[in-house]
Amino acid sequence: MKKLLIAACALLAAGAVAAQTPLGLPGVPVPADNPQTPQKIALGSLLFHDVRFSATGDVACATCHAAEKVFTDSPLSVSEGINKLTGTRNAPTVVNAAYNKTQFWDGRSPSLEDQALHPFLNPVEMALPDHGPILEIIRGDDNYVAMFRDAFGIRAANITMDEVTKAIAAFERTQVSGNSPFDRWYFGRESDAISEPARRGFAVFLGNGRCVSCHAIEQDHALFTDHLFHNIGVGINDIQDKVPQLAHAFQVAKNQGMDVDVAVLSDADTSHLGRFAVDDQLSSIGGFKTPTLRNIAVTAPYMHDGSMKTLREVVEHYNNGGVTPADGAVNAFLSGGIKPLNLSEQEIDDLVAFMESLTSPQFEQTSGDSVAATSGTGE
Repeated sequence: MKKLLIAACALLAAGAVAAQTPLGLPGVPVPADNPQTPQKIALGSLLFHDVRFSATGDVACATCHAAEKVFTDSPLSVSEGINKLTGTRNAPTVVNAAYNKTQFWDGRSPSLEDQALHPFLNPVEMALPDHGPILEIIRGDDNYVAMFRDAFGIRAANITMDEVTKAIAAFERTQVSGNSPFDRWYFGRESDAISEPARRGFAVFLGNGRCVSCHAIEQDHALFTDHLFHNIGVGINDIQDKVPQLAHAFQVAKNQGMDVDVAVLSDADTSHLGRFAVDDQLSSIGGFKTPTLRNIAVTAPYMHDGSMKTLREVVEHYNNGGVTPADGAVNAFLSGGIKPLNLSEQEIDDLVAFMESLTSPQFEQTSGDSVAATSGTGE
């Protein structure tokens, strides 16, 4: 059954290279040195699903980014790698990741191609000692050898990780979804595409909720992100007394050659430093990338550490001014725009209804499953 699913993904991906851009989205940006081709996309799908590229032979990219879970590992708060080892970060969806200006929650990777390199080596993910075993498997697999020849015009001995990551990235760039009820209402002018509560919620989104300040909407499309990094009081609030010492120790270790990719996935306190781990700027402490809101109702749990199970919890956190619980202490590095919103219970419900209208049609069944799985509060 799993092989059939992988084959279906490969077939659909290969056909998607010429697919029309979904309503509500811009054209997919594609690097000049990695143009999309059906052969490359189909190859990337197989690589993405291959569990042999892990130390235990049972973890693939698709383990944490499963198609049936909207390319996440929901409902896990943080991802599990080999031997059920857990990291510190919630797996973001691959869907529409092609539009991200940086990858990972802290933006430490500049592209899909570069991002694909790191999980193979991280000790809490796939834990290979280096990329050599991947190339050995590929060069010894007749099917892969033929597919790399078709996709890149190279012989087995010349296959490198450059081609591997380009193929994986090409497959990931086919995972785009728009055409949500909101898109049909806002961009398609279908007056009855969303409910009255969702319409009221959109007014809150633009107005009292101030959500649009970071979850941006353009005139002809909406990615629902500003691609920037903000401290919204998640995780960092719990360690604020330790931040000066932790940040100093991190910088010292980084200057001595510490692997940042390993460090942020191995220690929860270090993970909460956020963008600071990448750019060393004090203003970046606790800052994480603004995620897209597309398909947000089907990609629970939320935040970089998966600490919030429901959209209502998320809205309440913002309504409190970046603290949970409401009487919690605000951290010194909180982004300036995070202030108490004073939304009513009705406005909170309506805002959640609006976000639920951002689910693309291919994930509507997942939406029903997700609502059932995340109806509780807290974790």
